[in-house]
Parts: sequence; structure tokens; C-alpha cells
Amino acid sequence: MRAVLQRVSQAYVEADGRITGRIGRGLLVLLGVGKQDTSNDVDWMADKIVGLRIFADENDRMNLSVADIRGGILLISQFTLYGNCRKGKRPSFDAAADPETANRLYEYAIQRIGATGVDVQTGIFAASMQITCTNEGPVTLIIDSKTPGSVG
Repeated sequence: MRAVLQRVSQAYVEADGRITGRIGRGLLVLLGVGKQDTSNDVDWMADKIVGLRIFADENDRMNLSVADIRGGILLISQFTLYGNCRKGKRPSFDAAADPETANRLYEYAIQRIGATGVDVQTGIFAASMQITCTNEGPVTLIIDSKTPGSVG
């Protein structure tokens, strides 16, 4: 499972001309599900996202999590995080999970993050969406549940 996290002061997602999710201060999370991913990957990823200390404390040090600041998470399904661009000019998405599996694990991620008490907002799975955010910092991290050296 892969995620791109952006620390934001605000973010929202629009689909079919309407806003489907909006947060103030918190995290914009683009989440990709791979063929090998299971609920264990979701559990690990949800804990990592909610607990990652990337917000400034009173000494301006990255020492607080999104839960600590009572921020929100805008969680967007993003299969293109599994795009392989090594060969040719067109990405291959062979490593991405099939839509049924991806949606099931994405929905589980929504539940798992929501169970922590953090407000989780979403886009619409497999829809064409427009995302607007104000990146704070900027702070952007890439997390992979299966790659050594990932934030972990």
C-alpha cells in the first residue's frame, strides 16, 4: 500500500460538480492499493498516518500528529501511485489491485482511520475528481507499507 501525504491548512475534493469532502488543517492523503495488499497493510498504514508527528508544537518542532492537533484527513483513492514508468512513455498499472479489492481496502481504511476519532473525509472511488489544497510547509511524504526505508 502506498500513500502520499501532504500537510495542509485546507483541502477539498470535487466530483461531478459537488464537493464530497473538505477539511481544514490536517492531511491530504492519496492512497494506492497494490495487488499484494491486505487488511494488515491498511492497519499499518492507518496507524502510521494518524500517528505521524509532522505538525509543529509550541517550539515549532515537528512533534504533533494529526490526532494531536485534532485535524482532519482527506483520503483519496489513487491507483496511479502504482504506475510503473520504467519502460516506454505510458505507465503500466499492473501492480495496482483490481477495482473490487482496491475499493474494499479503501473503505476499510476509511473505517480504520475514522475509528481513531480523526475526522476523515473522502472523494468518490474511481470517479474523476478535482482536488484543491493549500500545502503547509510544504511537507510531503511518501509511505509504502512494503518498502524498507519508507517512513517507518
